[in-house]
Amino acid sequence: MKTFTGKVVGKKMTKTAVVEVKTSRTHPLYHKKLLKVRKYHVHDELEAKVDDQVRFVPSRPYSKTKKWRLIEILKGKNS
Repeated sequence: MKTFTGKVVGKKMTKTAVVEVKTSRTHPLYHKKLLKVRKYHVHDELEAKVDDQVRFVPSRPYSKTKKWRLIEILKGKNS
C-alpha cells in the first residue's frame, strides 16, 4: 500500500482535510527540476489543523472526491 506525505492546506469541511503533496522530478532531456503539486481530499478522524504535516493512504471511497484516509499527524504547529 502506497503512503503519501503532505501538508494540510484546507480544513473547512467536516472530517475532511485538503492535503497538498509536492513531488519533483528531473526533465529527461533538459535536466531541469520540475515541481508537481497535487491536492487530495482526505478523510480526517484525527482532526489535523492547517499547516500540519500528515501521512495518508488509499481507502474505500467516502465520497465522490474523498478516497484517502489520514493515518497519522507527523508534526503540527504546536508540537
